[in-house]
Amino acid sequence: MAFDDLDDNEQDEAVRKWLRDNSLSIIVGVALGLAAIFGYRYWTSYQLGQHAEAALQYGAITKAVEANNVDDADKIATALRENFPNSTYAVLAALGTAERAVSSNNLDVADNALEWAHKHADANELKQLISLRQARVTLARGKPADALKQLDGIAKGNYAGLVADLRGDALFQLDRADEARTAYQDALAAVDPRAPSHAYIQMKLDRIPAPATAASTAPAAQTTTAAPTAEKKDS
Repeated sequence: MAFDDLDDNEQDEAVRKWLRDNSLSIIVGVALGLAAIFGYRYWTSYQLGQHAEAALQYGAITKAVEANNVDDADKIATALRENFPNSTYAVLAALGTAERAVSSNNLDVADNALEWAHKHADANELKQLISLRQARVTLARGKPADALKQLDGIAKGNYAGLVADLRGDALFQLDRADEARTAYQDALAAVDPRAPSHAYIQMKLDRIPAPATAASTAPAAQTTTAAPTAEKKDS
């Protein structure tokens, strides 16, 4: 018998019975639904608050740098990395710390900051840029072989001119002149000829001696001179 075949009283009774039998499930379902709604709203609000606070701290770093308060900028950057490690602002703050450390020739601090930034960066394009900066710092620390490994991790085509130029520097330090020459030539091909770096790369290419060409030497002709024989005279 279908529900529509019942009269009004029977339908009301059927509905009440269904509610009694399923009241617990209904209450639980409504509670879970409300919890999900309010939980999502709370999480969204929390995330927005975190983002806003990270942005404020990053702004404070910018102001400190503009005021030439490098120590304050680095302290705020450290706090930003500790409190908001998943924020893009923290990654940018770490990059700023590395840049200032390179300027003061504190390469260990720069390397640590870049390592942290690479680990926490989400965007692949940003990771590639960080890898390039890591290779530059590694090379400055006198580790050209390690720098080459870091450059190998950068996708082909990304920052082609910069990667080839830095690869040439590393290969030159390793006394691999022929490979360095090729790398500099690749860099020149990728860089706009009007860019200031183009002339600098050309200068580095020119310092590499031209490849030696094997001189073709013909084998020396061997001439044999017969020893004069004494003529035997009849006596």
